[in-house]
Amino acid sequence: MPVDYLRTLTSLERTSRANLHLGVSLAFVAGATNAGGFLAVREYTSHMTGVLSSMADDLALGRFDLVWDWLSSLVAFLLGAVTSTVLVNWGRRRGSHHVFALPLLIEAGLLLAFGVLGAMHHLIGTSMGITVGLLCFVMGLQNAMITKISNAEIRTTHITGLVTDIGIELGKLLYWNQSDHPSQPRVQANLARLSTHLQLVVAFFIGGVIGALGFKHVGYVSTVPLAIVLALLAAVQFIPARR
Repeated sequence: MPVDYLRTLTSLERTSRANLHLGVSLAFVAGATNAGGFLAVREYTSHMTGVLSSMADDLALGRFDLVWDWLSSLVAFLLGAVTSTVLVNWGRRRGSHHVFALPLLIEAGLLLAFGVLGAMHHLIGTSMGITVGLLCFVMGLQNAMITKISNAEIRTTHITGLVTDIGIELGKLLYWNQSDHPSQPRVQANLARLSTHLQLVVAFFIGGVIGALGFKHVGYVSTVPLAIVLALLAAVQFIPARR
């Protein structure tokens, strides 16, 4: 049953398959949010490396107003990760079945809030700094949650690390194990790890394309399907399981 399958994705009892499927789903959402968000606010909200680099550049150039903007983005991402960690640990200590559902529900609500704030920007004069911070908070929240779920094996916004790991495994795969050194351990690629990271990168890219197209054609309303996907992943945990 679809509900039973969806329930496994956010269940307390974790499997490698559930971690991968949830990770791919969230990587798609992160890619769509990041690419669509860039078209909206001209900033990649999951790219903290770029945020720190831009902060350093603007500090050196004396553009202190921009430094504060970058700093607020960094703090928002950090607070998202802190919030997710607190929620997961709080739920685990109490044996809650909604440990991983709550961060997803919060993320869904914030994506809807981003859509509303963005669509009404010209009407209510909402600061773009708020919308940027909102997206950064969402990315931090999501990345920390999947990191906690998978014991740091999967991340959905940190594509630089994923590509690096893919390169490492490809290097192992292409390495020529010479037969004249039998005492040395063979260099072997972890094909399961390679497959996982490839799927995450592809999902992020596809999400980015769809997110950019969605924002281009329908604007901020494109966040609604993403919020629905996240809400659906979380809501199944509140449906009583069949006996």
